[in-house]
Amino acid sequence: MTTPSVDFAALLGMQANIAFDRAAAEFRSGRPIVIEAQGVATIVAALDGVSPNVYSTLRQFPGARLVLTAKRGQALGFSVDHAAGFPLAGLEREAAQRLATTPHIQAPGEWKAADEVATAALDICKYALLLPAILSARVEAESSLPPDLYRIALDRLIVPAPNSAYELEIVSEAEVPLAGNIRSRFMVLRGGPAPRDQVAVIIGTPDPTKPVPVRVHSACLTGDLFGSLRCDCGDQLRSAIAYLNAAGGGVLLYLDQEGRGIGIGNKMRSYALQDEGFDTIDADGVLGFDSDERRYEFAAAMLAKLGYRRIVLLTNNPAKIEALTRAGIEVTARESLTGSVTAENLHYLHTKAKRANHMLEELLDLAEPAAKAGK
Repeated sequence: MTTPSVDFAALLGMQANIAFDRAAAEFRSGRPIVIEAQGVATIVAALDGVSPNVYSTLRQFPGARLVLTAKRGQALGFSVDHAAGFPLAGLEREAAQRLATTPHIQAPGEWKAADEVATAALDICKYALLLPAILSARVEAESSLPPDLYRIALDRLIVPAPNSAYELEIVSEAEVPLAGNIRSRFMVLRGGPAPRDQVAVIIGTPDPTKPVPVRVHSACLTGDLFGSLRCDCGDQLRSAIAYLNAAGGGVLLYLDQEGRGIGIGNKMRSYALQDEGFDTIDADGVLGFDSDERRYEFAAAMLAKLGYRRIVLLTNNPAKIEALTRAGIEVTARESLTGSVTAENLHYLHTKAKRANHMLEELLDLAEPAAKAGK
């Protein structure tokens, strides 16, 4: 039988996404990978979840370093605008974890700027929803490495670029009646750089000939499901569904971007820091994250796939408007979306208003006296 001529590039699709996805999967499994750049091989592993055996092995490499983001470096007191590496020699695994997560800790005096390989590995950590902290060591004798370690050239490790032109697929859909006699249809979409499936909830019957009301909602397990009082996410979710139903139809995009894009594990780390007095943005910075790690180009691609390119956006966040507009969605108007203001979430809401430019001033002015009184 003659072997057919196959376009393997077409079968594999977006090469950069494949490399990034594989590297992220290795990191989440606690395994190191090898990144090659300019003829030099570097072995890297995510600190988050790495086993004691892997840690002790990597620490033996000459020049091995713990590499942290610029945000974490600033939290440690360094005036840096780039990732920085600290020597692993003499640094036990528990001490490395404290160096990567603990506030008000004395950092080693010796450090140096991270190279491109380490910076790429930090991006992989964020993509994999892991703490952005890596172990890195150049490999002098590659023959000593296990042959089954995942190896990749640095120039193939490209962070999936913001772009709404993803080839999304609607993999499943079904009618889901909601409380309050609300008709909805859940549609699961897959494709592009998002490592997890995302959900579009079609409420009622949207009219695609007019700007469609849309809520882009990032998942919040604690608020949406358990009714946490630390945020207003659950209230906003339920208010959005009620608004879309009252409008006769609309779309709710439920994005798997827990904790402003840092994942549930890191969100709990951030909560613990907030209990020590940090606000939500500074707590994320202590862990090495930017103030908001979410991305909205996938939301734009979902809307385009569903045929809704002109929308009325339900949001208090100007960053969502800007991101969707850049990705080709016409935001014709904005509607505010409010939740309950309580004594527990008052500081959080003030932080969003003052430091992330969320349009909440009027709500806070009206509700703050009652919230402070604990009503």
